[in-house]
Amino acid sequence: MVYPRVSLYAMMLAAAGIPLYIHLPRFASVNLGVGLGAIGVILLAIRLVDLVQDPLLGWAVDRWPKAQTLFAMLAAAGLAIGFPILFSLEPGQAVVIKMSVVLVLLFSAYSLGMILLYGRSATLAKSSGAHDLMTLAGYREAGMLTGVVLAAVAPAVFKGLGVSGQGYPAFGWFLCAIAVTVALVSRPIWRRTPVLGEGLSYSGLASAGALRLLVLALVNSLPVAVTSTLFLFFVEDRLQLPGKAGPLLILFFVCAGLSVPLWTRLSRLVGTRMTLVVSMPFAILGFVGAAFLAPGNLVGFAVICVTSGAALGADMVVLPAMFSVVLTKAGLNASAAFGIWSFAGKLGLALAAFVVLPLLEHQGFQPGQVNSDGALATLNIAYAVVPCILKLCAFGLVLALPTEDRPQ
Repeated sequence: MVYPRVSLYAMMLAAAGIPLYIHLPRFASVNLGVGLGAIGVILLAIRLVDLVQDPLLGWAVDRWPKAQTLFAMLAAAGLAIGFPILFSLEPGQAVVIKMSVVLVLLFSAYSLGMILLYGRSATLAKSSGAHDLMTLAGYREAGMLTGVVLAAVAPAVFKGLGVSGQGYPAFGWFLCAIAVTVALVSRPIWRRTPVLGEGLSYSGLASAGALRLLVLALVNSLPVAVTSTLFLFFVEDRLQLPGKAGPLLILFFVCAGLSVPLWTRLSRLVGTRMTLVVSMPFAILGFVGAAFLAPGNLVGFAVICVTSGAALGADMVVLPAMFSVVLTKAGLNASAAFGIWSFAGKLGLALAAFVVLPLLEHQGFQPGQVNSDGALATLNIAYAVVPCILKLCAFGLVLALPTEDRPQ
């Protein structure tokens, strides 16, 4: 029952991540009246907190290994408390300050849970071998994608049921219920004896090949961060498909989830590097196709969601597993290293929001309003062209990896 419980904990974290990465910009701008530029600044400021916090959280998880259960419950409690507060906020004085405080709580809880889940891969797997770590990664990412689908569909369901606030307050309580339930069900997995390694050092990470993967993780997170931030805007304002963002988001992540077993199997046959070499061109083609879509082209964007979603499945399962294998084989403490890994991924989101949201605001883009051709063209470039270039850079980094199954 370890692996199913790992999936459940991963599901909780993914269900929490989608509101923070995808729903937040539109909720804050439309429901709370916060400017896109201000949202970008807030997200970057929180990332500056993470710059110090995430590595410290990883260090704390390694420093007090017997407190795994406490850390896991604290992460779930932060999510259970924060989301009902966030999605119950109303426009008014000090709303930016209130939102910022709640977001610090939520991102801190999310970071702690992610660092614990990924940093304890060697503990939660049947063995520290590459095969068992990949199997664990498959269960973990399947849970992640289940949580993503739940979080993607829930706001639309609540809105369809006529819940006030476009369904967001009910969504907050829904996430609270998930966090509480999963915390109780998953407790047994955190009682396992932790597998610990040596302390981290720059030279240790470099010699293991982990620094190369950290750079790849950061660059590869940027296109996903940009498209996640702009997804709702692109579907509803650029493609003019109101009400279709939820189903398209579900299609995207369902395809990612269905692809996970295929990528896991392929990685066992041809190695992790070659698996990324195969998967990344699908994402690149998806960005190219999105740039040329005409307004109203639902079928065309659905096809893009299928291909790019499948490519995301490879990123989600292969890269963290590669990192876990490298750290385990080098005998390094994984939680502290995944604190740095977590920060690298979230830095991508912050950079994306800090750059593209103020740019769109400067070009006159207003979510949910009639926009000029120039504003929509800027949105098109930001959503499709820029991520395509960034993904090509990540693809180049993958090609530069050693040809062996793991970096040396």
